Formats: sequence, structure tokens, C-alpha cells
Amino acid sequence: MSHYDELMEFERQTQALGQIAGRLGWDQETVMPRGAGPQRAEESEALEHVLHARRTDPRVGDWLTAIDAASLGPVAQANVRHIQRRFDRTSRVPVKLAGEIARVTSSSQRIWADARAENDFKAFAPVLEKVVELKRHEAEALAIGGDPYDALLDDYEPGATAAELEAMFDALRPRLVDLRDRVMGADHQPTPLTGTFDEQAQMKLTREIAKAFGYDMAHGRIDKAVHPFSSGSGLDVRITTRTSATDPFGSIYSTVHEVGHACYEQHIDRDYLLTPLGAGVSMGVHESQSRIYENQMGRSRAFTEWLFARMKDVFGPLSTKDADAFYGAVNRVTPGFIRTESDEVQYNLHVLLRFDLERDLIAGKLAVRDLEEAWNTRFEKDFGVKVDKPSNGCLQDVHWSVGLFGYFPTYSLGNVYAGCLMKALRAQVPEVDSHLAKGEPAEATKWLADNLQRHGGLFEPREVVTRACGGEEPSEAPLLEYLEAKFADAYRL
Repeated sequence: MSHYDELMEFERQTQALGQIAGRLGWDQETVMPRGAGPQRAEESEALEHVLHARRTDPRVGDWLTAIDAASLGPVAQANVRHIQRRFDRTSRVPVKLAGEIARVTSSSQRIWADARAENDFKAFAPVLEKVVELKRHEAEALAIGGDPYDALLDDYEPGATAAELEAMFDALRPRLVDLRDRVMGADHQPTPLTGTFDEQAQMKLTREIAKAFGYDMAHGRIDKAVHPFSSGSGLDVRITTRTSATDPFGSIYSTVHEVGHACYEQHIDRDYLLTPLGAGVSMGVHESQSRIYENQMGRSRAFTEWLFARMKDVFGPLSTKDADAFYGAVNRVTPGFIRTESDEVQYNLHVLLRFDLERDLIAGKLAVRDLEEAWNTRFEKDFGVKVDKPSNGCLQDVHWSVGLFGYFPTYSLGNVYAGCLMKALRAQVPEVDSHLAKGEPAEATKWLADNLQRHGGLFEPREVVTRACGGEEPSEAPLLEYLEAKFADAYRL
């Protein structure tokens, strides 16, 4: 057996254990008994110790040193690249610290959920302070004298820097703010969908839509959670959603968003199962799939024509009089509090707020005790609305409770990638709207599967997007052009 074969045999078991750790997280957020939290924290810590030991095992270093990467094929080279990167990063973080992060974030997630339900930031603040402290230690260990936030960002978007993302945000912001102001000042203002919508019927409809977008229920399932998420890869990819009796769009579009994530994982080449290539290459690329499913396809005029008819079948007469009014209701621009329910025009402004605040938290410029006030002040400045309660403010997202600092900016990067991909998709699948109007996104999702999703971690993030786009480097231009055209149409500008 070659050194590479020995490495990959060992890696396969490590990947399997990582999937088990992910399943513990899914269980915790869906069906775990409320009283099991303290034990689950201990279980998570124990498993993290095992994973850390395997990822930093001296044999991994020996195998990597012994392998002549130049003699390997592209797939093997990519596997070695991923394992080397993870070995180097994980080796910098003391095992005790890694275990403590796993234990504390497991507990803090439950504390956050309870605090969110009670609108009590003070109940969450002490454990968040601990999470921030631990992530600062981790960032310092990873950075080796570099920028600590960049070191955390690298977990989600390898190679990206805060400075690069800030430049991207700066390019997006002026045109988005201008578009928002024009939309909100337009004479034509779409009316919202109103009424009461049976939540069991919502769940049934979301499953139907998930299947239409290509989600394989033989290798997945849909459950409810406080915060929708996707979990797993390969043969077991699960999603969650949430329902509201007065807002069916929340469940529909949360589901389509998570289906984008899940389909990416399900469509990766099965030859990559339980290898470093068997998962999405970065969160920016991952978010490009969730956002293109949710927005460019799911909120398109064509798909909402079908959805309007289908919702009338399920729920009876709707408050929107026709498909055009329904399309307007789906795409209303309002100064809402919730990022996951935000319209496309303002979504990136929500992300920028979080990006700036979490950079300050990691840098020590913002204390956790001052976070609620800082959030509320910034939100009012950016959106012109005062935050009414913590669950609509700094308690709305799960990310910081589980230590996901550096994750938020990948949402906007994903939007940029999605804009580029949709431009390429439309050029190569010109009949996409006719399929969407029949509730059949399969042609579009097949293009994404063939041109991007199947590659998993084979290529670097920007490279896989560039390849899918026929060699055109990603930029914010296609996203901005799409948004300006779409909302000029919806608001009759």
C-alpha cells in the first residue's frame, strides 16, 4: 500500500467521525430532549478530542512528507492539498482549546435558543463572552502574527481576506442603497400576502417544492428548527425549516435556500464520498447555491407564477389578486429586522452590519456587554427602524452562539457568485423560465450540478465558479445588474 493509500484509508475514518459529529449537531437542534444539553456538551467535547487527535496525528504528517504530490493525479493532489491545509491549521490549535470550544458552543447554542425565545440578551451574554474569548484564542493560534479575523475567515472561505471582502462590500453598497431608496419611493408599492396558512399544509408544500428543486428525500429529510440549516454530506444530507401561520413565504423560501445547500452536497461525485473532496469547497460557493435556488430561481417571475397557482390549490383563495401581485408580494422591499427573511435589495446590508460587528468583537474593539446597543444603533442608522426586541436584533442568528465568526460575509460573497452563475446559466439554458413557470426547476439545477456541484472540493472556490462561468472571473456586476433589472420591473421604476 502506498503512502497516499495509507493516508486516505486513515482519512476516510476521520471523515466518517466528522459526519457523526455533524449528526449530533442536527439531533441537538431537532429532536434532542431539552434536558440532555449538559450531557451533549460532554459528548461533543469528547468527540472533538478524538477528531483533533486524528487530524494532528504524527502519522498524517509523515505520510504528507513522504508523498510526492507531483506524481499524483488531479483528484489525489486535491485530497493532499486539503489534508495538508487542515493538518497545518489544526496543529496550531491546542487540543484542550479545541475541546473546550466544542463543549462551550454546544451549551451556548441551547442557551441562545432559550434567550431568543425569552428576548433576554443578558441571559445569553455571559456564555457569548466565553465563546468570543475562546475564538480569539483560536484566531491568535491560527494567525501566527497575521490578522486574527482573516484566520477565522479562512475556515469558511480559504484564501479570502477581510480587506478584499470589505472592498466588495464597498462596491455593492452605493448601488444597493440607491436602488433601495428608489424602490421605497416608487409610486407602485406591492401589497403583502395576508391571511392564515395551516402549518402542516406548509410543511407538505415545502416537501413538494424541495423535491421539485432536486432534493433527494431517499438521502435526506426535512425537520423543524429554531434556525433553518443544512447538515451532512454524501448519502445523508438533512435540512430544517420553520413555519409561521401568518407567513408561508418564511417556510417556503427557507426550505428552498437550504435545499440549495443540500443539493450541492448530494450532487457531489460519489467517488469523493468520505474524502476531503466530498463536501462543498467553501461557504461562499455553498451560499451561491442556496441563494441562486432561493432568489434567482425561487423568487423569479416565472416560478412565482407556478407557486401562486399551487398555493391557491393548497390554501384556497389568496389576498393577492393575480400572479403579478403575488410576484410583487414575494419580492417586497421592506425595512424588516430578520436577515433570513430580508428582500434581495437589503440582504447584503444585513450582512455588512454583522461583518463589522464581529470583526470588532474578535479584535476586542467591542465588548459583548455592549453588543446589543451597538447592534441597535447600527441597525437604526442603516435601515431607519428601531429594533423592538432582541430576537429581532442581535439574538436572531445562531452563528455567534456556535462560534461561527467569519461565516457571515460568505453570504454576500455567495450572492456575488450566484449573480455570475445565473448569467452563465441563462446563456446556456435559455428556456429556464419556461421550465420554472411549470414548477420544474430541474433543467436549471442539472446545469448547476454538472457545471459546479459535482466537483465538490476538487478546485479552489473562485476557480470552480470561474470554470462554471466559462472562464469569466467573478465580479459584483452581474448581481447588481440582475437586482436593478428585477426591481425596476417589480416596482415599475
